[in-house]
Amino acid sequence: MPTNSIIVRQLNLCDWQSISIAMHQYTSQRNQRSYDQIWLVEHYSIFTQGRTGKSKHILQPSLIKIVQSDRGGQITYHGPGQQIMYVLIDLKRQKIKVKELVSILEKTVINTLNYFEIKAHNRLDAPGVYVKNKKICSLGLRISNGCSLHGLALNVTVDLKPFLIINPCGYADMKMTKIQNYCPNINIDKVRSLLILEFSSLMNYQHIKYQ
Repeated sequence: MPTNSIIVRQLNLCDWQSISIAMHQYTSQRNQRSYDQIWLVEHYSIFTQGRTGKSKHILQPSLIKIVQSDRGGQITYHGPGQQIMYVLIDLKRQKIKVKELVSILEKTVINTLNYFEIKAHNRLDAPGVYVKNKKICSLGLRISNGCSLHGLALNVTVDLKPFLIINPCGYADMKMTKIQNYCPNINIDKVRSLLILEFSSLMNYQHIKYQ
């Protein structure tokens, strides 16, 4: 049954625009028989600006494209080596609120990092996951007809330099980090597998279907 099952789609390296369109199409067409889904993807280099994004958080010109997103939050960077997990969840059916989903996503990353002996934490004033006050994972969601779109972006081996030309997530002087800084030989496939297992466990999904 869709209630206790989730579909996982491994999409690898894709452009942001095509995934955004597909994510919105799925959400607009889904019904009570539609499965919740996790989409795992890495994006080509791009800046995405949230719904309330302000241009002042772009600190200098860049050749990297900036696109408007309908997720919450300010500007952030996506690039190869950053594991993105889009969560397409029917919140009404799962009987959870947006704040609960945010907490579950943060806990998913904290538990995943703990596997690699990286001690991480969340912050009440700034959604996401941090290691010694450096941000390692960004969160951004949109809710449409009771269903979530977008999700989390976890820095694994991604080049962090593009974050220097923005205020990441709208916070001046926010320092970014990545798993590779603590585990030089990190395998992104292992990170991916752990994210799936931790999120599915926290959400109480009994069956994981891979596509």
